[in-house]
Amino acid sequence: MSERGIAYGVGVGPGDPELMTVKAIKLIRENDIVAVPDKNPTESVAYHIAAAAVPELAEKELVPVYVPMIRDREKLEAVHRQEAAKLESYLDHGKNIVYITLGDPTVYCSFTYLQNILESDGYTVKLVPGVPSFCAAAARLNIPLVIGEESLHVMPAADIRQEEMRKPGTYVLMKAGRRMPEVKEMLLSGNYEVSAAENCTMVDEKLYRGADEIPDESGYFSLIIVKNR
Repeated sequence: MSERGIAYGVGVGPGDPELMTVKAIKLIRENDIVAVPDKNPTESVAYHIAAAAVPELAEKELVPVYVPMIRDREKLEAVHRQEAAKLESYLDHGKNIVYITLGDPTVYCSFTYLQNILESDGYTVKLVPGVPSFCAAAARLNIPLVIGEESLHVMPAADIRQEEMRKPGTYVLMKAGRRMPEVKEMLLSGNYEVSAAENCTMVDEKLYRGADEIPDESGYFSLIIVKNR
């Protein structure tokens, strides 16, 4: 039996191909199997970012890894195990897999669930960081995320409550989705400095300064930066 391959979780950054790391580009070039988090790999945002920086990606074997957005934990775990088994079939033949993901593989990344299964099954997993969306958004908005002794809090926006934002510092609110109107209402009722980015560093990027500027129906790739001083 051949030595098992390595599964790499590789962040491709927030959207601009020029923000991909040299290491991410090198791994994609050097390996033949690339896993993409989508039913149709070539339609994935992560694929288009990587393909713009690494044209050789078009010649690779693409493995679709699809994890639907469902709340049923039992069904979701079954899907994770099914998709992990797909990756393991390549690793068992000594082939490395480069799993590309938007942003960074350590921040709200679906690969984390697969990583846990792979590692518990005895496979080697290595993570390669990418530029996180909230760092890119702060840069595009031309503001520091934190300075001096300030704290940084990163959390899902959907279930956020005002009492959770009482401490001074910067709050990055992600994944607001359909709850954006309620999130905006909460922010407008407090004394916060609010900025936001939608599709940060992508061709259809939109930047907002003030909670009142953020549209109620913002896209999936939206995040809010809130400063409580």
